[in-house]
Amino acid sequence: MDATLSAGRAGPVPGSPRAVAQAGGLHPFGVFILLAGAFLPIMDFFITNVALPSIDASLHASASSLELVIAGYGVAYAALLVLGGRLGDRYGRHRMFLGALAGFVLVSLSCGLAPTVEVLIGARIVQGATAALLIPQVLATFHHALEGERKARAVALYGATSGIAAVVGQLVGGLLVSADIAGTSWRPIFLVNVPIGVVVLLVAARIVPDTRSSRPVGVDLPGTVLFAATLTALLVPLAEGHSLGWPWWTWAMFALAVVLGAVTVVVERRAERRGEIPLLPPSLLRLPSMSRGLLMVLAFSIGFGAFMFVFALTVQNGLHEDALHGGLAILPMALLFFAGSLLAPRLITRFGRAALSIGAVVQLAGLALLVAVIVQAWPHVSLWATAVPLALAGAGQSMLFAGLFRSVLADVPAHLSGIGSGVLITLQQSGLALGVAALGSLYLALEPHSVPHAFAAVEYVQMAIIALLAVGAVALPRFAQASADAPVIDG
Repeated sequence: MDATLSAGRAGPVPGSPRAVAQAGGLHPFGVFILLAGAFLPIMDFFITNVALPSIDASLHASASSLELVIAGYGVAYAALLVLGGRLGDRYGRHRMFLGALAGFVLVSLSCGLAPTVEVLIGARIVQGATAALLIPQVLATFHHALEGERKARAVALYGATSGIAAVVGQLVGGLLVSADIAGTSWRPIFLVNVPIGVVVLLVAARIVPDTRSSRPVGVDLPGTVLFAATLTALLVPLAEGHSLGWPWWTWAMFALAVVLGAVTVVVERRAERRGEIPLLPPSLLRLPSMSRGLLMVLAFSIGFGAFMFVFALTVQNGLHEDALHGGLAILPMALLFFAGSLLAPRLITRFGRAALSIGAVVQLAGLALLVAVIVQAWPHVSLWATAVPLALAGAGQSMLFAGLFRSVLADVPAHLSGIGSGVLITLQQSGLALGVAALGSLYLALEPHSVPHAFAAVEYVQMAIIALLAVGAVALPRFAQASADAPVIDG
């Protein structure tokens, strides 16, 4: 017994997660814990989609307010993502991960208890900010605590996690809203983050190693503020304009967004000429893979964000299905997206850019078939009839998702890969938020006249985007052999 006590005082068991962390490494269980921490904020962008009718009924929210519940989260997330990575570099990723996760849990509690839609929107914006501080620490820890095949596998798992979280979010949201736990309706979709987050927080505090950059990059505060202001100036009129009849101030904000965007470009160029590394480095954006790939990622994300938003509303508001069936309806897409994510790296390595074009064609076929089913069979649309189209769309978009992310960093020097991937995910999140605001507004404007045609109008735009991506894939750089140094936010 004394020997046992002495062994306990001597320190953690060799090879245990805690011992590996103290040695500066990352145990496989630590990888799982970090992925669990990342899963929550990624899922939370989408989990509200199936809860929107319940939020509307409970808080008497306008359609534009419901858009802001989703898009406000996305803009805060996108605008502060690179800042989060740089703070982790400077002050320690372990500390930033724990602090951001604690903040995310507390703000999730605030979202779940929000008495009005205005409070909910404000809490969602803060929630997006905490997510932006949390996510970069996961990828950067993988990059600095793992090597070789373990690093490549961890980053691949992150990619699969981030993709599947989008569709799982709507499924989980539907389950929780339909359960109506203790008459709380939509509130558990946020409250569920509290117990899960606390468990991840306690475990991560013991087994995740502390890493930081030996050469941390300065925080580009002017660039961050200007970029956030530009996104906000675009988002607010897109979300509010249609419900208010497009008053003069909405057009003034669009003009302001153009001015702010131009000022952002000037400020970022001057910062780079002074030898600083700005939020959106102009020299990096001029690289062929970045200039072409980022535009395609932005377009893809706009379509994807809009689809998840309008499909949930079509199923619930149009077909009058409950939140559970609204979540289950997306399951075929989730399953094929997950399976496609596992196969995509091998197919892309073998077939190169052609794999992206094939994926785009498959997704295009799925979306076209889905529109045909909804328009022709309305209002007697069986959710079983949407399963095959959604499965095709999920399989195709998984190939595009993986290929576009891989191609963007093809020309980026290894020492700038962290900054490049930070820009990449910033543009992805911006696209998701803008898709909800822009194409979501189009849907809400047409919905009172005809739900199926409102859905079709949005999907025609998305299909046009996918068709352009199918053709544009040939303009991307040729794929090199996959390496262990996969994209990370380490900037």
